[in-house]
Amino acid sequence: MSGDTVQQAGFVKLKAFNFLMYGAIGIYSTFFALYLKHIGLTTIEIGALLSGGPVVSLIANPIWAYWSDRLNNNRLILIIASIGAFAVMQGIFLIQSESLIYGAMLVFFIFQSPLFIQSNSLILSVIAGTGYKFGSFRQWGSLGWAVSAAAAGPVIGKIGIGQLWIIFDVVMILSILFAFTLPRGSGSRKQDSFSNAGYRRVFMNPQFLALLLIGILVSVPNIINQTFVGLHIKDLGGSDSAVGWSVFATAILEAPVFLLLDRYLKNDTKPMVVWMAVVSLLYSVRWLLMSLTGNPLGIIAIQLMHCVTFGAYYYIGTRLTTRLIPHEYLSTGQAVYGLSWSGASGIIAGTLGGWMFQELGTRTLYQISAGVTLLGMVAFLVMFKMMKTPSSSASAQAFSISED
Repeated sequence: MSGDTVQQAGFVKLKAFNFLMYGAIGIYSTFFALYLKHIGLTTIEIGALLSGGPVVSLIANPIWAYWSDRLNNNRLILIIASIGAFAVMQGIFLIQSESLIYGAMLVFFIFQSPLFIQSNSLILSVIAGTGYKFGSFRQWGSLGWAVSAAAAGPVIGKIGIGQLWIIFDVVMILSILFAFTLPRGSGSRKQDSFSNAGYRRVFMNPQFLALLLIGILVSVPNIINQTFVGLHIKDLGGSDSAVGWSVFATAILEAPVFLLLDRYLKNDTKPMVVWMAVVSLLYSVRWLLMSLTGNPLGIIAIQLMHCVTFGAYYYIGTRLTTRLIPHEYLSTGQAVYGLSWSGASGIIAGTLGGWMFQELGTRTLYQISAGVTLLGMVAFLVMFKMMKTPSSSASAQAFSISED
């Protein structure tokens, strides 16, 4: 079998893994809050429980990223994390005690937290020096998330939310099987290029720190919506299928967004920062519209904006990270960037979002969210104004690749 054939087979397996892994986590993210409400938890309790994930990720993600860089093996990290997340989740579905669920969820988050970031790092590592682009692989994750959520809704409507474990297990097992077939992801860096002292280059870059801090501001409303939109739809009289279709709407058009950004987004730092400001403005419009709508169909329609808002924010931020840090610390940089929109943001979103949802109501919650993301837009424009020259990094080669 030729080298090209082997490489192509590896690419297909990587796409399949992303489809299934994102699908499994998409099912969990979409319906687990409904499951927790089904077993008797309040909205504030659900928010507090789910905020434990970001707390854990602040500690766990850098450790996972460190060993991924150290071992030069993203695949191994993905296998360990996938199996661990699957095993712990089986216990969670069997537990009825609230305190035990809290403890088990903290363990689950240890394994779940690195999956997306390590998958991104593997993609970037595998395509380095080839004619392939990040979006053509990451789009399969979006498709998996969308299709799984939409397909799971009617099934849960028939078998009941209490049987959520069946759907989650099937997709997660398939994901684990494909994880064993993935390329190692050795990338282009040499083993002797790694040093602990080099981490200062990740954490002492002022532009990267600005990206992280503004990212927290913009991401909090998005995570609040992601966590509680299913409960909001149910409160408005929507069905489990409507919840699934709302998530389908968030992800189904991410694929063309990624492909368009692959083709037209220039590999220059300053224009990327301007686009982050534009995306923040679109986020503000999205939350304002959510505050004005009062029926499930309207929410599903507005959720289509997620494909542009989160899709562009996630993609451009990932590219900015590769511009601002050295390639040999790519996993660490992606992990730290991921913590800005899932870790620190998630802590605030889970605790504050649950309280606002229950005490202030969704209209006020989304109005506040619109104001917060508008501040994010202003912050990105200030960041742009303060940048003297575009930053560059050897790691940018992962995106500086030929057009097909």
